[in-house]
Amino acid sequence: MFSFKVLVDADSCPKKVREHIALSAARQEFKAVFAANREIVVGQKSAWCSCVVCVSEKDSADNYLFAEAEENDIVVTRDIPFAARLVEKGICVMNDRGFVFTKYNIQDKLMERAFNMNLSEIGFASKNKKTYYGDKEFAKFSACFDTEVEKRLAFRAAN
Repeated sequence: MFSFKVLVDADSCPKKVREHIALSAARQEFKAVFAANREIVVGQKSAWCSCVVCVSEKDSADNYLFAEAEENDIVVTRDIPFAARLVEKGICVMNDRGFVFTKYNIQDKLMERAFNMNLSEIGFASKNKKTYYGDKEFAKFSACFDTEVEKRLAFRAAN
């Protein structure tokens, strides 16, 4: 039987995104797992959602999610190096702005991240750093997320 789950790197995931995922999971009956290094508020509670509080060590939530991620799953994270590990494993990875990381674009994203970090280290903070998260960013995420979920639901219904 075909199944999938949504795994969320919840430490820096916006509340609006967590709520959308939890609502979708309850409505469409797929498992959603939120992992963080602290207690987080997910939104609607249901049998389809669970929260995992990992130990407060660097990358502990990432490592938990990496171990749990399987073929057909969706992982939501802002962490580009973590996304690269997942892409290498063949997992569908997206950020909270609706950008899907793939084997074709992940190296560019890693280089962009390294470049921005180097600029920051020498005192030139990136002027294009996107820290604002509003309705436009959420709309892109929800459209992308819903599309990926619908693909999996259609496949699940056909099998």
